Amino acid sequence: VQLQASGGGLVQAGDSLRLSCAASGRTFGSSTGGWFRQAPGKEREFVAAISESGTFIIVADSVKGRFTISRDNAKNTVYLQMNSLKPEDTAVYYCGAARLMARSPAAYLNWGPGTLVTVSS
Repeated sequence: VQLQASGGGLVQAGDSLRLSCAASGRTFGSSTGGWFRQAPGKEREFVAAISESGTFIIVADSVKGRFTISRDNAKNTVYLQMNSLKPEDTAVYYCGAARLMARSPAAYLNWGPGTLVTVSS
C-alpha cells in the first residue's frame, strides 16, 4: 500500500487543520492507521493510531483533547483533525500503516512523504 499525506500548511496558534492520509495499491481497511510527526532535529514522535475498523484509538498525551483521528475505509483514507494548534505542534506529519496498534514507528510500514504543518505564535 502506498500512502500520501496532505492538508498541511501555515496557520496561527489556535487555528485548526485536517490532515488526510490516502492509500492506494491496497485497501487501507485491513491496516491500523497511524500518524506521527517529526520536528527538525528530533526523532519521529507518535501522535495517534486507529484500528482497522475504527473501534480502537490511541492518542499521545501531548495532543489529547486537541487532535482526533478517524478513518473512512470506503475512501481508503485516515484523517487527523487538529484543533487549538500550538507552535510546538510544528513538524512534518507522516502517516503509516501497521498490522497492529502500536506507538512505535518501527511497527509501521509504507510511510508517505509527509506534510508540513507550521504553527506561528
